[in-house]
Amino acid sequence: MRDGAPQGTYKVQALDRAFAVLDLLGESSTPLGLAQVATSLQLHKSTAHRFLMVLERHHMVERTSGGKFRLGLRLFDFGNRAIEQYDLRDRAQPHLRRLVAETEETAHLSVLEQAHVIYIDKIEPARSVRMITRIGQSNPVHCTSVGKAILAFLPEERMADVIRRTRFERFTSRTIPNADALRTEIEKTRRRGYAVDDEELEEGLRCIAVPVLDAQRFPVAAVSVSGPSFRVTAQKLPSIATHLLQCVRGISADMGFASTARAQRAAVPA
Repeated sequence: MRDGAPQGTYKVQALDRAFAVLDLLGESSTPLGLAQVATSLQLHKSTAHRFLMVLERHHMVERTSGGKFRLGLRLFDFGNRAIEQYDLRDRAQPHLRRLVAETEETAHLSVLEQAHVIYIDKIEPARSVRMITRIGQSNPVHCTSVGKAILAFLPEERMADVIRRTRFERFTSRTIPNADALRTEIEKTRRRGYAVDDEELEEGLRCIAVPVLDAQRFPVAAVSVSGPSFRVTAQKLPSIATHLLQCVRGISADMGFASTARAQRAAVPA
C-alpha cells in the first residue's frame, strides 16, 4: 500500500504513468530531458526519474550522449513480433500470389530475428526449376536480399547492432566478406530502393527484395523474388523491383500502414 491507496490501484497507476512516458517520448520528434518529461506529465522530477530509470533498465527507453531520453530499440523488437503474431502472413498471401503470377518466380515473406532472416511464407510458380527452401528456415542477413532490404531501412543503432552480431560466413565466392562491404551494399540498397543477392548464398541463384515498412517507415518484414540466375537476370531486376514495390504497397495498405503505402507509391527503382 502507498498513500492510502490499495496495492492494486497503485500498480495500475504506475503502469499508466510508465505508458504515459513512452507515449510522450514517442510523440516527440527529438529526445527529451528529465525536466521536460516531468513538466509535460506533471510529475515530480524524482518520480519521473524513477520511471525513466526502470524503463531504461528494460531497454524501453535509452539515453543519448547528451543525457536526454528517447524510445529504446526493444520497442522496435516488440513491434516486429506483434506484427508477426498479427495477420501479416494472411494479409500478404494474395499479394504474394499476384507477385508470383507476374514474375513466374518464387516469392518469400521474411522477418528479422537477431542477425538472421526467417522465411514465414513461400509461394512457388508452376516451374520445374524452383528454389529449395522451406517456411521456418533461416539464413544470415549479409548474404540474403531480404536481410539487406530490412537492414537498409532500420534505425542506425539497430542496424549497427545487427551487423555486430553477424558472422560473415562465406557461402560462395560472391558472399559479402565483412561489415564494411555490407555497409557499402546497404547504402546501394537505400539509393535504389531494393536489395539484391547476386549468387551470394547459393551459386546460380539470384534474389531481389523490398522491405515492408510500417507507418513510421521502419521495416517489419521483406518480400523477395528468387530464381535461377539464368532467368532472374540483371536486366530483369528493375522490372521485378517494380512488381515487388506494388506487392509491398498492397501489404502495407492492408496492414493499415497507409502513409507508407502512399510514400512507396512514388518510389521508382533505379
